[in-house]
Amino acid sequence: MTPEIRSEMAAEITCAAGRLARAYFADLGNLCVSRKGHQDFVSAADHAVELLMRERLRSEFPDDAVIGEEHDPIEGTSGFTWVIDPIDGTTNFVSGIPAWTVVLAGVQDGRTVCGVIYDPCHDELFVAMEGKGAWMNREILQIGRGTDLLSGSLGLGYSNRRDARGVVRLIELLLARGGVFVRNASGALSLAYVASGRFLGYIEEHMNAWDCLAGQLLISEAGGRIEHQSTADILRDGGRIVVAAPGVFEEVQKLADSAFKDK
Repeated sequence: MTPEIRSEMAAEITCAAGRLARAYFADLGNLCVSRKGHQDFVSAADHAVELLMRERLRSEFPDDAVIGEEHDPIEGTSGFTWVIDPIDGTTNFVSGIPAWTVVLAGVQDGRTVCGVIYDPCHDELFVAMEGKGAWMNREILQIGRGTDLLSGSLGLGYSNRRDARGVVRLIELLLARGGVFVRNASGALSLAYVASGRFLGYIEEHMNAWDCLAGQLLISEAGGRIEHQSTADILRDGGRIVVAAPGVFEEVQKLADSAFKDK
């Protein structure tokens, strides 16, 4: 099966999942929500959306493996793995804040080869294919040419899997340099905003594979820079994410190194 067919189907499945998620979002008063941990929520919508995506993927690609945030992995025989985040930004979702996304990435031979991030509230579909480019609603993405921290906003994330002192130090360092930051509580959406030039870059001390793989491919294919990691390691353990426009990447990486140097 060609990469183009896989990518097109991934986009179609993600949009269908987004429509289902949006229906739940329109009826929050009847949504069942539970807590997985500190500031970590899961809803009936997360489970239903992931199940829809799994069912469609198994129907279209029965030999592929599937990894998702809310359900157990499914092994495959093709060497291709789909990685699902049914709703990235669940805290926003359950609070009625329209800043959340549906995310799907495809991994083969240790590389992310396709990625889709769909924002149903604003009907923005971000798609990337390895070596082919990145698009938002079929318009080619070309990352911004920011040259310093004063030329835009830096997206920051916070993971409750890490001590908060690192991100506090990061904010202090950024403000001392005259920069400004945004935290929208959806890491995948923030990565899409880097790819589309809305953010200069993004730093988060720890992200899981389902949150970051699609966004990293979007940024790379749009001409941005990403901190290198092993995809296998990210799939297993997650990892630190540092991405930015080319002209500011080294400065952003140094900020991250300084903030998390004792960790």
